[in-house]
Amino acid sequence: MSSASNASRAPFAWGQAAVITGVAVLVFVAFRQIPTGTDLNHMDFRVENRGAGAIEFCDPLNPQFIPVVAMRSPVSMIVRTEAPPAAGREVRAVVSLRTANGKVIAPPDLLVTHTRRLHLLVVAPALGDYQHLHPEPGTVPGEWSFRFTPRGGGTYRVFADFTPAATARGLYASDDLVVSGSPVEAPRASPTVEQHGHRFTLAVSPRPARAGQPLDLEFTVVRDGGGPVALEKVMDAYAHLVAFDAARSGFAHLHPVEAPPGPVADPARINLRFKLTVPRAGVFTVWAQLNVAGREEFVPFRLEVAE
Repeated sequence: MSSASNASRAPFAWGQAAVITGVAVLVFVAFRQIPTGTDLNHMDFRVENRGAGAIEFCDPLNPQFIPVVAMRSPVSMIVRTEAPPAAGREVRAVVSLRTANGKVIAPPDLLVTHTRRLHLLVVAPALGDYQHLHPEPGTVPGEWSFRFTPRGGGTYRVFADFTPAATARGLYASDDLVVSGSPVEAPRASPTVEQHGHRFTLAVSPRPARAGQPLDLEFTVVRDGGGPVALEKVMDAYAHLVAFDAARSGFAHLHPVEAPPGPVADPARINLRFKLTVPRAGVFTVWAQLNVAGREEFVPFRLEVAE
């Protein structure tokens, strides 16, 4: 091809590139103008000096323990109650969420994840009481109302699990709530728990479980005496597992791997698999949450992790 021909094509090529770039910029600007329902943006959920310890979203295919208390969250959380909390009595409370720069976090600012915009994980000092709650928006922007009845006394820890619409990445926060009364005992160290006519088992492999090593957890449910288990979905899954360390410094929220979209294959023996990686050695309590015949079940297990 001659040099004259190349010279004639050059302005055309540059013109094409300019047009394409201009169209791309217009499309980007147009998408930015589309209302999202939230007045917050990703800058509201930034933490300065991220290397100093900021909460990051973990890989959903290989869930890990999130050290919520030790890490810095871009969201501040405060829990207030109408009256001093006491064991065995219903507590009416409000949780407030604000960004690091003081902006309130309202319902439009959060995405729906697992059927809810905001999840609260409430756990007792010795891990013998765990409750999963879903606050409802209050009358004041940025406030969410919830109720629960603590089984025992002591300093309960309340973890918040949510996903801002501006980032589409999971975030966490925490606050403590002092409850009067005698503390509830820690769960028993047993791989099998029997309650309400069913037997629940949690098997862990490889054994022994070691820190930093991916673990396979198999959760099994059978009826005493046999027969189908009337398992129903809770938060769009047949079961949820939540692991806490003894210090309640954080948690790992697990969902079944390759869960069936429809009914389970064998209703007489429910088998659900989970994956978990724990960063350090210690004794952990794993709470299973599921719905059996309309009854919400919370089942505790003990998990020992070696170095």
